[in-house]
Amino acid sequence: MPNVKTTPTVRLLAASFMFLVSAASVQAERYLTVDEARKLAFPAADRFEELTVRFTPGESAAIEKKCGAKPRNAGNRCLVARSGTNLLGVLFLDQVLGKHEMIDYAVAIAPDGKVLQVELLEYRESHGREIRSAKWRGQFKHKSAESQLRLYKDIYNISGATISCRNVTEGVRRVLATFEVVLKPKLNEPGTRTRAETPSKP
Repeated sequence: MPNVKTTPTVRLLAASFMFLVSAASVQAERYLTVDEARKLAFPAADRFEELTVRFTPGESAAIEKKCGAKPRNAGNRCLVARSGTNLLGVLFLDQVLGKHEMIDYAVAIAPDGKVLQVELLEYRESHGREIRSAKWRGQFKHKSAESQLRLYKDIYNISGATISCRNVTEGVRRVLATFEVVLKPKLNEPGTRTRAETPSKP
């Protein structure tokens, strides 16, 4: 067989191609749609009111002061769950950065400000998917804005998923602070209106 020589340029191109093939094989995994998450969190709800909360500069500062983390965006998308005239809670939709990619998750909060459950919606990282385990997510149940919510304190870490664990934990802490500072005071105000109302499908 002929002796085929490769130049540094050819080797570089080959390595780049293998990297791209490897990266392409790591695909985002969607675990739940928003519709599935809301039904899972609030099965008794007969309607959901979609609300986009916009923060004032004062509210952003208050959120940061309460949880120690700056709001990632100028607002949050929420779904207010009701059964008849009864408020069941709020589903916050949020994102945090993993090691390289965004992690989509949802936090269901009871009217008293305590976590009902945390659901992972979409995970795009190649490692760390163990954070979807019910045991790890279950640590957040009954936590509130007054809880520590710190990795290695009241939330245990998962080896190989430290960055995802830390950032989701911080995200939940920020979401709970947002609920307390911005949304909770407004939920039962007379005349409070939301942007859209979506009946729950049977």
